[in-house]
Amino acid sequence: MSDEIGQSLDEVFDFVDAEDRVIGSNLRGEIHRLGLKHRAIHIFWRRPDGRICLQRRSFAKDNCPGLLSSSCAGHVDSGEAYHTAALRELREELGVALPASALEEIDYAPCHPALGNEFVRSYLMEGDFTPTLAKAEVDAILWRFPQEIVEWSTTATTWFAPPLIHLLNRPAIRNKLSLRG
Repeated sequence: MSDEIGQSLDEVFDFVDAEDRVIGSNLRGEIHRLGLKHRAIHIFWRRPDGRICLQRRSFAKDNCPGLLSSSCAGHVDSGEAYHTAALRELREELGVALPASALEEIDYAPCHPALGNEFVRSYLMEGDFTPTLAKAEVDAILWRFPQEIVEWSTTATTWFAPPLIHLLNRPAIRNKLSLRG
């Protein structure tokens, strides 16, 4: 990946049907241009003090540049499993390498326009780690308590990536992050 762009132009993703079954593969740009359903992951990283890591996406990203998102998010590559993609994205974006058992799947969201036509599996990562940000993908990280994130996202919606707002309204994620209301 180039330092100037926030994504590889030659990435290949599987596109899927309404039941999340693979029906083909194509280049990232074509999948997005055609609005095809595809797969993604999101990771919520919680420290022992209860704060959640938010990522400000790189301004070089083609989707939601400069907006606040989950701790780590990314597409599932062609032929890749969701969980494998989550571990890969965590290494690529935050420089954190974990064993597979360290990520707990907390939600499976069906394809939705707010998710960019993606089926999304969300994971929880807990603990203290020292991140090394991939500047082409992540501009900065910040830490907030989950309820602060929800309240902030309702008053400053334009600062947040739509997928994060959508995921924060999912009951399983709200429950796992102990969100009120």
